[in-house]
Amino acid sequence: MRPRSVAARLPNACLPGADWADCHELLFFGERMSALEAARRTLGSAPRWVRNLLGLRNRLTLPLGLKAPAPAADSDLIGAFSIVCESEHATVLGFDDRHLDFRIVVEVRDGPAESQVIGITTLVRRRNLFGYLYLAAVTPFHKAIVPALLAELNATR
Repeated sequence: MRPRSVAARLPNACLPGADWADCHELLFFGERMSALEAARRTLGSAPRWVRNLLGLRNRLTLPLGLKAPAPAADSDLIGAFSIVCESEHATVLGFDDRHLDFRIVVEVRDGPAESQVIGITTLVRRRNLFGYLYLAAVTPFHKAIVPALLAELNATR
């Protein structure tokens, strides 16, 4: 199955005050996994083209004073993202910056016929005009990257 875009819900307790959200889901037939395992398998091993895009983003935005995702001192990482909180059914990653705050919520739930639904919701709270401009610039890439990360789950079975 291919990932699909679904309606994201705002407000969301994972990032109070978020003003932008999107969600992609995959109906996954295979071994059962926790949200933490789903997060590790999607975000922790991104394809090379995704890693290259994120590296380019970091190089382009550094002169503008934006920081690359950096782990909190007491946080575990998945990919470049700090784990904010986790449970069996949801793992929340993200960080806060001066232009925007964001969270990535990886959720798992039972699906039909021995499947799981694995969803990735992105939540953003824009802090200023630059946050609005930045999000507008990266949204087309984001809408390609997230479904590709979910699709990798099917490719690695």
